[in-house]
Amino acid sequence: MDSHSKNGKLVIISAPSGAGKTTIIKELLARFPRLEFSISATSRAPRGNEVNEKDYYFLTRDEFMQRVREGEFVEWEEVYAGNCYGTLRLELDRIWTKGNVIIFDVDVKGGMNLKNIFGKRALSIFIMPPSIEELRNRLIGRATDSIETIEKRVAKAEHELAYAKQFDVVVINDNLDRAIAETERVIADFIS
Repeated sequence: MDSHSKNGKLVIISAPSGAGKTTIIKELLARFPRLEFSISATSRAPRGNEVNEKDYYFLTRDEFMQRVREGEFVEWEEVYAGNCYGTLRLELDRIWTKGNVIIFDVDVKGGMNLKNIFGKRALSIFIMPPSIEELRNRLIGRATDSIETIEKRVAKAEHELAYAKQFDVVVINDNLDRAIAETERVIADFIS
C-alpha cells in the first residue's frame, strides 16, 4: 500500500431504491474532476447493456467466493436472492494512486460497513426520499419492475430509512436541483 492508500478519502452515497442517488452521483461526477466512481464486483449476471469493468466486475459465484477467501474484498455482502456485491481492495488502490477521491453508490448496509471501516476518511451521505408514497410513485413511474418487486423495494426502503441517522449527512431529495446543490456543498467541504 502506498501513501495514497493510507490517506485516500472516500464519499459514500446510500439511499433506498428510487430516492435519486444514481442521478445525483452522475451530476457530482460531472462537477468534481477528482471524484472517481468505485466499480463494485458482483456475482450476478450482467443486465441489459451492462459492461464488465465499467458497470461492475462480473464474477461467477465461485470466483467471488474465492476472492472473499483470499481477502481481496474490503467489504461484501449477499443481497437479493443470493447475489453477492462487494468492494475490491485493488479498485480502491487504483483510484487513490491517481490522487482521486472515491465515490461509492452502495446500499445502506454497504454504506454503513464502509463508514465503519474508514471512519473519518469517509463522508457518508444518505439520500432520503420525501416520503415512502413518493418513493413508490417514482418506482412505478420507472416502469422497470413488477408491482411485486416494487412492493419489496418499498418494504426494504422503509427498513433502510431507520438507519439514516447513522450517516454523517442526510439530504432530502424533494427537489433534485436543491438535493444536488446540498450534496455538492458537503462534498466540496470534505475534499478541500
